[in-house]
Amino acid sequence: MAFAELLDRVGGLGRFQVLQMVALVVPIMWVTTHGMLENFAGAIPSHRCWVPLLDNNTAQASAPAHLGPEALLTVSIPPGPNREPHPCLRFHHPQWQLLDANATSTNWSEEATEPCVDGWVYDRSTFVSTIVTQWDLVCDSQALRPMAQSIYLAGILVGAAVCGHASDRFGRRLVLTWNYLQLALAGTAAAFAPTFSVYCLLRFLLAFAVAGIMMNTATLMMEWTSSAARPLAMTLNSLGFSFGHALMATVAYTVRDWPMLQLAVSAPFFLSFLYSWWLAESARWLLITGRVARGLQELQKVASINRKKTEREELTMEGVLAAMQEELSSGQAPVNVSALILTPGLRQRTCLSTLCWFAFGFTFYGLAMDLQALGSNIFLLQVLIGVVDIPAKIGTLLLLNRLGRRPSQAGSLVLAGLCILANTLVPYEMGVLRSALAVLGLGAVGAAFTCISVYSGELFPTVLRMTAVGLGQMAARVGAILGPLVRLMGRLSPSLPLLVYGTVPLLAGLAALLLPETRSLPLPDTIQDVQSQTVKKAAHGHPVLKCTRF
Repeated sequence: MAFAELLDRVGGLGRFQVLQMVALVVPIMWVTTHGMLENFAGAIPSHRCWVPLLDNNTAQASAPAHLGPEALLTVSIPPGPNREPHPCLRFHHPQWQLLDANATSTNWSEEATEPCVDGWVYDRSTFVSTIVTQWDLVCDSQALRPMAQSIYLAGILVGAAVCGHASDRFGRRLVLTWNYLQLALAGTAAAFAPTFSVYCLLRFLLAFAVAGIMMNTATLMMEWTSSAARPLAMTLNSLGFSFGHALMATVAYTVRDWPMLQLAVSAPFFLSFLYSWWLAESARWLLITGRVARGLQELQKVASINRKKTEREELTMEGVLAAMQEELSSGQAPVNVSALILTPGLRQRTCLSTLCWFAFGFTFYGLAMDLQALGSNIFLLQVLIGVVDIPAKIGTLLLLNRLGRRPSQAGSLVLAGLCILANTLVPYEMGVLRSALAVLGLGAVGAAFTCISVYSGELFPTVLRMTAVGLGQMAARVGAILGPLVRLMGRLSPSLPLLVYGTVPLLAGLAALLLPETRSLPLPDTIQDVQSQTVKKAAHGHPVLKCTRF
């Protein structure tokens, strides 16, 4: 763990760290927009079948002149479930008898209707176009719209697995730079997708890059920041997602055409790709993997930016080798992914942190689906999600520094679970109390995300950190995929989904109490560092082990 001393010499929270945080957090805001994009680019407007009497100029000319649009709509489209024009059916021929004052709305038969064989007419008052209007993802094709979101989540799942391992092998900054370019290219190409299948493929590639950006951003910030400033850095990273929700609402409110919206949230990553070459590679990773010369260059670069000229001149190859002698001897040994499960000191950390990641993804998407029922203004709801997040994450920063990582992680998950479970006991008539509990639960989920972002990076050694974080991200995406499916249980009992949503974070929070505390500890670099921490904790907790052997 000698790197912590080297980092303190060149500056663990200086000018370089501030510039790095800005350069990394701004793209995180734009990454968030891609996760929320389907709320707007995939919005389903009101629609009805295309009918000649209303939508064909020639047919309109042959219609009785005294009939207005409402009358022509009545004879052309049967009423739907809400007594509005049916979105998926039309009459074979105009039903003129429905204009009779004595006729009822049921004065027609199912045999007189047919599907929308000539297409649909969409309400474009809110959105000029969406992927739904582009490819007619309604009626018999309505299942294709949620499929696009599932493919996006699958892309993040695969990206978390691949990019995590790639970052541990090829470097954090290199993979991050490639992810910026991949997102920019795939996102831009998606705006010009000729078919829905091509669009889904490009969204998959885009999501693959999103996973790499999220993981490498957090890891670079963590590995270049001192232990005292680490919670601050990770809280700012987490707040980037909160501000991203508000950014998404702002951009979507301004741009109502889905291809232009897709371009607007993708083009900024070309700029991120260009300036990412300035970002410093993780010197911690470089040194641990044996790239000592380049690691020394990065340390000297940071010392210069932090205006520590004396320390820069004193940094030499001999000094770095002497300081990192123990880590270099063990860190260069090949490390397999299976070490996360086979190593006693890592097995428990891997299983429990992965459970916390799963609980976050599962609960967040469960609550997000519930929030959509609070109102019809999706722009306002999008801002609300981010606004609720901000105070929760700022408060988490204080808790992480004062209470520690373990109680903060456990408490945030338990609080989220209790809020959801409490809603099963509150009558539906008490809407204000139910909304307050939902908002409190959502804030606790945001706090849990901040905690696990800090905690998971501190639990694992540098040689396996990105792989472990990748497993956590995969677990979160599995939870995100399963979370909305739990709502299907509502057919059996309205309170059953809430019971599941509340139980999962509650159990995960209690399990988190078994994790070791990492507050004020330097980041472990090797597996031996983790095992040393475990031994010290055991010796501290069981003094009898220190007895002299006979």
